[in-house]
Amino acid sequence: MNFEALLNTLLELFTTIGLKLLYAALVFFVGLKLVKWLRKTLPVFPFMEKLDEGVRGFLISTLSVALYVLLGVTVAMLLGVPTASFIAALASCMAAIGLAMQGSLSNVAGGLMLLIFKPFRIGDYISCPDVNTDGFVQQISVVYTILRTYDGIEVTVPNGTLMNSVIKNIGAAKTRRIDLTFRTDLSCPLEKTEAILHATVDADERILRDPEPSIVLFEITDSAIVYGVRVWCPGSEYWNVRFALNRAVKLAFDENGVGIPHQQVDVHMQDTPET
Repeated sequence: MNFEALLNTLLELFTTIGLKLLYAALVFFVGLKLVKWLRKTLPVFPFMEKLDEGVRGFLISTLSVALYVLLGVTVAMLLGVPTASFIAALASCMAAIGLAMQGSLSNVAGGLMLLIFKPFRIGDYISCPDVNTDGFVQQISVVYTILRTYDGIEVTVPNGTLMNSVIKNIGAAKTRRIDLTFRTDLSCPLEKTEAILHATVDADERILRDPEPSIVLFEITDSAIVYGVRVWCPGSEYWNVRFALNRAVKLAFDENGVGIPHQQVDVHMQDTPET
């Protein structure tokens, strides 16, 4: 009799708790598979392909977190956990996490602002003077933005810091102006030096003719004549043109005998009569 009672109790537990556990495990397993499938297929949806890469990554990450939370709530409900109590506990946990992660939440808010207003995009070259860094934008995540400098260093900048800083989007400009100064001896004729500079600028096909290059006598000091050279070029060729123009001007000055003054100090000695 006791054995029959025990068997009936076990059967009752199986039909009540066991089936709930089985359903919950089945829903949990199928839900995980569905979330993983959605994460893989969402990027190739037509409407997702039209979005910016940063926005697309943020939406997929946010949707994945929301689906995991929904899956957890569903499993808890299948197990018989009171919905009101579970939601209250979840809200309390979220509030505690929010207080502990105030800095990270500000970065998340900054990431949202970056993705919505798009002050820069992936591939742009940006400069952030406030944090003393610059580089090509490699990734815009929810919390951080990853830059890669010209010398290959990867820099991770919090989004909250970026949104509260001055951002120079250098890569967004299709054309950029190069400002250079060159110093010559006071004895060098103005017309000769200006002709050399014009010829050197005209020889570089990467320099744009509209806007027209500007070569002016910038300043006359005690030891040198200073010329200002301002030219426009494609943004992608800025550094190449700048370096090449400096080299070409130096070679042209050497070839035409134009001297470049050096910093010097004249000291005059005066003999004093012996007393």
